[in-house]
Amino acid sequence: MLQQSIKYLPGIGPIRAQLLEQELGLKTYEDLLNHFPFRYIDRTKFYKIKEIRATNADIQLLGKLVEVTEIGNGRKKRLTAILEDETGQLELVWFKNYQYIKKRLQINQTYVVYGRPNLFNRKFNMAHPEIETIEERKKKSFLKLQPVYPSTEKLIKKGFNTRLWTHIMSGLFKETGLKFKESLPPEVLNELKLLDKNQALFNIHFPQNIDLLQKAQTRLKFEELFYLQLQLLQKNLQHKKKIKGHIFPKIGPYFNQFYQKILPFDLTNAQKRVLKEIRADVKSGTQMNRLLQGDVGSGKTIVAMLSMLMAIDNQFQAALVAPTEILAQQHFKGLKPYADALGLNIHLLTGSTKKKEREVIHAGLESGNLHMLIGTHAIFEDKVKFKNLGLAIIDEQHRFGVAQRAKMWQKNRIPPHMLVMTATPIPRTLALTHYGDLDISIIDELPPGRKPVKTIHRYRKDKLKVFEFIKKELEKGRQAYVVFPLIEESEQLNYQNLMDNYEKIKIFFKNTAFKTSMVHGKMKPAEKEAEMTRFKNNETHIMVATTVIEVGVNVPNASIMLIESAERFGLSQLHQLRGRVGRGADQSYCILMTDYKLSQEARIRMETMTATNDGFKIAEVDLKLRGPGNILGTQQSGLMQFRIADIIKDAPLMHTARQYAYRILKKDFNLIHPEHQQVRYFLQKQVRKTGFWNLIG
Repeated sequence: MLQQSIKYLPGIGPIRAQLLEQELGLKTYEDLLNHFPFRYIDRTKFYKIKEIRATNADIQLLGKLVEVTEIGNGRKKRLTAILEDETGQLELVWFKNYQYIKKRLQINQTYVVYGRPNLFNRKFNMAHPEIETIEERKKKSFLKLQPVYPSTEKLIKKGFNTRLWTHIMSGLFKETGLKFKESLPPEVLNELKLLDKNQALFNIHFPQNIDLLQKAQTRLKFEELFYLQLQLLQKNLQHKKKIKGHIFPKIGPYFNQFYQKILPFDLTNAQKRVLKEIRADVKSGTQMNRLLQGDVGSGKTIVAMLSMLMAIDNQFQAALVAPTEILAQQHFKGLKPYADALGLNIHLLTGSTKKKEREVIHAGLESGNLHMLIGTHAIFEDKVKFKNLGLAIIDEQHRFGVAQRAKMWQKNRIPPHMLVMTATPIPRTLALTHYGDLDISIIDELPPGRKPVKTIHRYRKDKLKVFEFIKKELEKGRQAYVVFPLIEESEQLNYQNLMDNYEKIKIFFKNTAFKTSMVHGKMKPAEKEAEMTRFKNNETHIMVATTVIEVGVNVPNASIMLIESAERFGLSQLHQLRGRVGRGADQSYCILMTDYKLSQEARIRMETMTATNDGFKIAEVDLKLRGPGNILGTQQSGLMQFRIADIIKDAPLMHTARQYAYRILKKDFNLIHPEHQQVRYFLQKQVRKTGFWNLIG
């Protein structure tokens, strides 16, 4: 019955059904049942007129009518009334079909008025409010907690108000007779004292009191999170059971020589812990599918190098894929001296690699003589074939689509071990959801001796003072980045831009010994590389750039990062940019320069950046500001499409749901026990809806 079309439901019909499908995607009784209210109006609460604020949504007032007047002529004719209580007066106004209302209104009569206040000419009024006497109200049966449903402007214009939604939902419950299949196992319901399905669905749409409403919300949120975690965990466990991986049985001479004789510093305890986790995976016989999280500068690249040596020691090849040419080159230059010292063959493959060099690379990969390949998206191309790829590492993985990462699976008969790395710390709550099917390793410790970067927020009017400060730092032998969000002037966006300001910076420093260089995305790779090399060799002292330097640029002597129009950048970008400094022994600074007028969100971003260097804390704030991505499927940004759960506010409930999902799967992986039949049915239904890209991670 739940798959019945809503056009057959009393109060809807074919025309409204078509509208609901177009606007909200509601087709069946089940869709409608799961269209939950997003807030509730407490119809037991009365506001005083002096308490009205611009932020108020629908409110309820109690007062006397002291005046009723018709104003205007023709189409501009309207009915106004003045409602008065002991705190003030409010104008009520009706523009259409008000003759019926006019007949009912009496001067000096007390009325209950319900509607949304509007601010007009610095005074509040209320257009088309519901109005009734106290006696009329007492005769009616109404919900004390009135649900408000998600809607659209078009639906509201077509009459989908609170009253119609209530009528539709009431008809739905009459048609279905409150006979809904229970979707949670008895053990979960009993242990967590959750409402059963029928009680929960009824009280989410028609709450009998605030306590039952909260219990209904908890039950339905838990159910949503439980099935999400059940899917992710089942895929994780299934992956480990079914997808066989290459076995790296030994730690051999390459790894040991590098670790004992070549590595120029001691690993942190966090790096050692992560390497043990990777080691356990690659000798287990199942394919590794691991996410490596680490803040900027935490030493993920060395972990990647040691992981690749595990593969090479066991006669396998390894590949590292980066999202930009600059980052790929950075990795290649960083790892090549180590590979040379070990006598290993390493190559770089990017979009700008010449044809002859490509031929050498392709031949080396297919013969097995090329041990390590570093590159960009070019590695995903079908013509890039390996003899025996054992480990694929994806760096800055959030910049690659799931479909692209899937191509690495096809490079070998047996899929290679996968290690995906990110320098964008992900809050634990989101990691459990977005990467619930991956095993997660975290490097939560920075190498010793690093000084925290001092972050300062300055307004544009302070620009000369900021440049004077930069000049003093340059005189100490340091270098500076100046980053802009745009390359050229935009008429729509009044933000500082690269080309214009490059000239201004050169003018400011013209009587000094300091040289300025520039890098941006429109330059050819060879030009970018030449400019970066000059800066790295200290031949230029100020690097004016766009966000092409966000990842992969490592110049330990650079100690200042000035970010112009910082309000234009997200928290994740600001944190990544700040990570370009603080890599040497000197005290480093990040200066966020903004316009004086800032949105509330931009102000929070600036306050967060100046308050902490902890990438995980920054990620928590970022999650609250931006929302998570859609974690199932190929969408990777925007809000996750939960019906009722909130990934941030309901984090504790998510952890509980994950624990129960894991416990059930451990005991009954295929959900064949009698008490799990319903769970299996609902899980299969869910999987049919979402599909599973996330198997790839």
